[in-house]
Amino acid sequence: MPELPDILSYLTALRSRIVGQPLEKIAVKSPFLVRTVEPDLLSLAGQTVHDVSRIGKRIVWNFADDLFVVIHLMIAGRFHWKKAGVRPTGKNDLAAFAFPTGTLMLTEASQKKRASLHVVHGIANLQAFDRGGIEPLDCSADEFRAALTRENHTLKRALADPRLFSGIGNAYSDEILHAARLSPVTLTSRLSAEQIDQLFAAVRSVLGDWTARLSTEAAGKFPEKVTAFRPEMAVHGRFRQPCPVCGTAVQRIVYAENETNYCPRCQTGGKLLADRSLSRLLKDDWPRTIDEWEET
Repeated sequence: MPELPDILSYLTALRSRIVGQPLEKIAVKSPFLVRTVEPDLLSLAGQTVHDVSRIGKRIVWNFADDLFVVIHLMIAGRFHWKKAGVRPTGKNDLAAFAFPTGTLMLTEASQKKRASLHVVHGIANLQAFDRGGIEPLDCSADEFRAALTRENHTLKRALADPRLFSGIGNAYSDEILHAARLSPVTLTSRLSAEQIDQLFAAVRSVLGDWTARLSTEAAGKFPEKVTAFRPEMAVHGRFRQPCPVCGTAVQRIVYAENETNYCPRCQTGGKLLADRSLSRLLKDDWPRTIDEWEET
């Protein structure tokens, strides 16, 4: 799922291509995409996009008279910039938005149609999409501490909770926790003041660095390959590959559709975190430390 740095890179690319431009034509291929009936999406044809913004992981197009298009890409939704006149005919195409500058194609590479588009009228209806999380790049250290400790959760869950923090998801929470040298399963109630400061610094550093990198790239070229798995990442998506800090093999916990990656030497004191399904299978053979893992 595109997270804060990816969403901001999309906004950088979209501002130079569609802001101030009339939305000439809308072609919707998937009936699952549009989740609202009134206002009518097709009624926006011919109207000018005045601005683009974000609410959490949602991208918002602002039109006149307080009309807004709210797009949530979910896990597999992506934008692609095409030449003018291209229609949504591909297998993964959901909709095409024609502008004088080109065509913005919305795709979803999944059989589960989760991406959504809402058309809403009025600021109050737009704010209904706000889950309440603070902006991690704009908040103060005190605001961060208050949000983090408001409920008692594991660090992984807390960082990815949109009610606490806006725009952080599975990928960047892994990277943040690795940078902070903290275990993903540590409970927020057990953190020391120093550890919270470490985490706050890591949030600002990781998200800031990735935002700067991706937005710079998007300023010159449309981000066609937005992915949660980037080779420059430290641990996310790098199961069994060496940690860039200590060289230890990166480990993972898989639960449902989520995967948590971590370095056992940098983050958990050398201990392996038991995967629910594998630990049931291996029982007493499941290694408890990274040293035991390497010996096997």
